[in-house]
Amino acid sequence: MTRYLVTGGSGYFGALVVGRLHAAGHDVRVLDLNDADDRPGSVEFVQGDVRDRAVVRDAVDGIDVVLNNVAQVPLAKDHELLRTVNVDGTVNLLRAAAAADVDKVIHTSSSAVFGVPKANPVMPATVPSPMEAYGHAKLAAEWACLAAAQDGLDVSIVRPRTILGHGRLGIFGILFEWIADGKDPIVLGDGTNRYQFVHSDDLADVCLLAAGHEGPGVFNVGTDRFSTMRDTLQTLCRHAGTDATVRSLPAGPASVAMKLTAGLGVTPFAPYHWMMYSKSMWFDIEHLRDQLGWTPSWSTDAMFAQSYDWFVANRAATDDASASHHRRSSKQGVLKVAKRLSGLLPQAG
Repeated sequence: MTRYLVTGGSGYFGALVVGRLHAAGHDVRVLDLNDADDRPGSVEFVQGDVRDRAVVRDAVDGIDVVLNNVAQVPLAKDHELLRTVNVDGTVNLLRAAAAADVDKVIHTSSSAVFGVPKANPVMPATVPSPMEAYGHAKLAAEWACLAAAQDGLDVSIVRPRTILGHGRLGIFGILFEWIADGKDPIVLGDGTNRYQFVHSDDLADVCLLAAGHEGPGVFNVGTDRFSTMRDTLQTLCRHAGTDATVRSLPAGPASVAMKLTAGLGVTPFAPYHWMMYSKSMWFDIEHLRDQLGWTPSWSTDAMFAQSYDWFVANRAATDDASASHHRRSSKQGVLKVAKRLSGLLPQAG
């Protein structure tokens, strides 16, 4: 029986991976600061900080495969934590895994390492070029993985596009609330930027396939069925049936407003939001078919519909302050005013 350690196993995606491994009959251990209410009883829980070398050393003891999902997300807006958790914590984990003779490490990174790409699609060989603190921290963690691989540790990097799926909230919780209440979602500019997402179930498939793939690798993950931001949101509005329709704001002034209000702490935006929301980005995923035999199951429209339906069915429980950032809806702040006024904006397109 393979023994797995899932770091960040109480977060949105980590908990999903834990559930998949447990259902398949594997021996699973979680390392996280906080426990999750939905952790299966037979899954071992180690409470601790990935920056604590002793805790990490104990957590990897006897483990065959590590799935590293612990991360400080940009919504937390703490640059020191972005560096110490995402970089120093990853270095601790890699060193401990090497010392414990772990067979395989899968490190979940981010498409933020590419910033705003100069060209699409982004290829596996595209050189990363982050533009904000979170992307820089995730890239530094990737460098640590590459250095560990050169030293003999079998470690692979998985970079997801923006993740959706049932229970995925954060900024999406705000979007879903607006549409459910018949308020109009907003795109920046004309909304014709093509934007790729990935369903959490598809991402989990890739991580587990990569865990069984011998030798280090780098895998960029997204759906192969996606459209423009405007069309994606308008399709979701039609699915919701609440009379919401997509509205538009000029990209430049809106991005400045997002940055200013985030700096004042009155909106939940992080730099990647105002940098990327009006931009196109998608991964080429042919290498996943070639190396892992994987093709995505979820289209963008299907994953948005499923995620929205989950929100509507579970709306009363989406503001749990004790949950991780992606397992609760972000606080709207002054966006509550924008929600009321959104119908006054011009329709997109």
